[in-house]
Amino acid sequence: MINVAILGFGVVGSGVGEVIVMNNAKLAKALGDDITVKYIFDKREFPNTPWQDKVVHDIDVIMNDPEVSVVVECMGGAHPAYDFSMDAIKKGKSVITSNKEVVAKFGHELLAAARENGVGYLFEASVGGGTPVIRPLVKCLVANEIDSVCGILNGTTNYILTMMNKYSESFETALASAQEKGYAERDPSDDINGIDTCRKICILADIAFGYGMDSTKVYAEGITAIRNKDVALAEKLGSSIKLLGRARKEGDKVSVMVAPFIVSRERVIAGIDDVFNAVAFNGNAVGEVTLCGRGAGMLPTASAMVADIIDVVNNGAWNVSWCNPAETPADVLMTPDEVEDKYYVAFAVADNGAAIENVISDARLLSTGDGETAIETPKMPYGELKNKLATLEKNGIKAVSVIRIF
Repeated sequence: MINVAILGFGVVGSGVGEVIVMNNAKLAKALGDDITVKYIFDKREFPNTPWQDKVVHDIDVIMNDPEVSVVVECMGGAHPAYDFSMDAIKKGKSVITSNKEVVAKFGHELLAAARENGVGYLFEASVGGGTPVIRPLVKCLVANEIDSVCGILNGTTNYILTMMNKYSESFETALASAQEKGYAERDPSDDINGIDTCRKICILADIAFGYGMDSTKVYAEGITAIRNKDVALAEKLGSSIKLLGRARKEGDKVSVMVAPFIVSRERVIAGIDDVFNAVAFNGNAVGEVTLCGRGAGMLPTASAMVADIIDVVNNGAWNVSWCNPAETPADVLMTPDEVEDKYYVAFAVADNGAAIENVISDARLLSTGDGETAIETPKMPYGELKNKLATLEKNGIKAVSVIRIF
């Protein structure tokens, strides 16, 4: 019998329990043994449910039970989720998590501890929710040197941008709709400010490149400054605005960032709408591979976590690790000012293309009207663009929107 303990029985934790019960016969066949939820650790009781007799309020009951071989951490937040995960690993229990904050901050420690104790620490659901992202990177693309990882990693922001694009809704209205449908939290700050995406792209960058990325030091820009004018113009140009997490090799350095990008419809991820996620990996042997699917939700996320249970029981730990972020050389991570891109820039002037061209040479005029002029810049470092925009502003030509082009 494989005994599982679930820490936190909210949306995701209860989903894990439901999937184990719903697909129990199939899981037993895949595992070669029966599987059951022995404990649920939660502050609440669950009277008149099948779970009421499994609830414990003392974490030591789980940690000191040798029959529990897998702990599924669904608590959220850094602490005590990290502390419980480390304790479980040291007591010889594999840990499965969807907690991107813990993986981003402490993944290197927990993976090292898991190796030392002969158990697994798996976290497929921490990045793509129900969409397999990490396992393909760790296993299917292992023969490749990964050059870049880029994707839509937050369903909430993708839904908001979709509503702004397809239905011309304002940011505020689209956000309210996302909250009403349960796609956004009451406090959506981590989503709309790019923090959630930042943690996820750092995890993927850690795996792809082997460095430990400190998500608090990575440039993260959200979608709060995106205007309906920008969305409409991108649509006219055959593109969509998406919030992307992007990590790529730049010679002997790595650039990692989160920002809105104007993405051409020629790229697969431009057409990924609603709450769906998509991640594109570029390998030196396979080329570009794009994965897409639901990035959140009770059962999709639980599906990924239960798959991790099967994997860790049947195959043990993943062969993956990265260094402590504190040991990552300071000059490896490029600053935002060093990273080169093309840019869409809208200026608060009716038509002053000649004056703009004098400062930003080879700029392509995109539109004029409604008191604005929009251009596409040639590829340049962001620091260079900022200097040029500062020069234009001194001459009375102020940029009101700047969006990278992918």
